[in-house]
Amino acid sequence: MSNRSNRALVPQAKKGLDQFKMESAREVGVNLKEGYNGDLTSREAGSVGGNMVKKMVESYEQGLK
Repeated sequence: MSNRSNRALVPQAKKGLDQFKMESAREVGVNLKEGYNGDLTSREAGSVGGNMVKKMVESYEQGLK
């Protein structure tokens, strides 16, 4: 069994999460490719993740209204 912590809780959502990640990367100007992206700087990876969190929070807040 793998000890990876970055797996989706709902495996069927993986495709959607990957799409969301690629969309977020485009929005912040990071050249993300399918598969391995170990050549990204910490700043680039953080900007993609930060943008994803920002969009998720905005979506949640809209749902509360």
